Amino acid sequence: MNRPSQKIDAQLIASGMLLLPQTGCAGLSVRKLVEHAGVNLGMFHYHFKNKDNFLRVLLQHMYEEMFAALTLRAQASQGGARSLDGALRVLAGFASRHRHLLLTLLSEAMRGEALPAAFLRENLPRHIAVLAQLLRQGQAEGDIIDAPVMQLLPFVLGAIAGPLFAGGALERLPAAAPELAALAQQALLSDQAIALRIDLAMRAILVAPKGFAPP
Repeated sequence: MNRPSQKIDAQLIASGMLLLPQTGCAGLSVRKLVEHAGVNLGMFHYHFKNKDNFLRVLLQHMYEEMFAALTLRAQASQGGARSLDGALRVLAGFASRHRHLLLTLLSEAMRGEALPAAFLRENLPRHIAVLAQLLRQGQAEGDIIDAPVMQLLPFVLGAIAGPLFAGGALERLPAAAPELAALAQQALLSDQAIALRIDLAMRAILVAPKGFAPP
């Protein structure tokens, strides 16, 4: 028997990406998911067996798209510092697009939810290792300051993730004033604000920042 169209997989994944930031892993209802996707319950079980397996596939699909782009930037033949700049922009775009979902996953993991905790535990080290290698390469090439990589990493990541998650949290405040939401969008979440923070973080760790022009 021929396997049903894989478009059903894509429909369910797309609906899951829309619903999960609001529901979290624990609160996602399979029935609401299939209703949103316009798919019958039997096809959900055919493709994914159960909710936990669906969530693992969805989260990994989201992450692997980012990681492929990150790896491509890291492998570019343009030196450690410039590759790091490009990799940070990939990571920032991912964190910006999925800020509400990432906040939800972090919250659930801190509450002891097994599936989000496992996802973060298995994947966080992967992109951190890529960034650490680029920092070491930049240091070996004389472009990045001689400081412990495990001090430079939280500095550059904090410059990106901190404001994005703060802005995402402000967006979700039920009683947030419109002015506050507008300020968060302009100062924390806009493409221009993100690009500026990456420029500032890179200039802070470069040996000769005046000679550095982002790609």
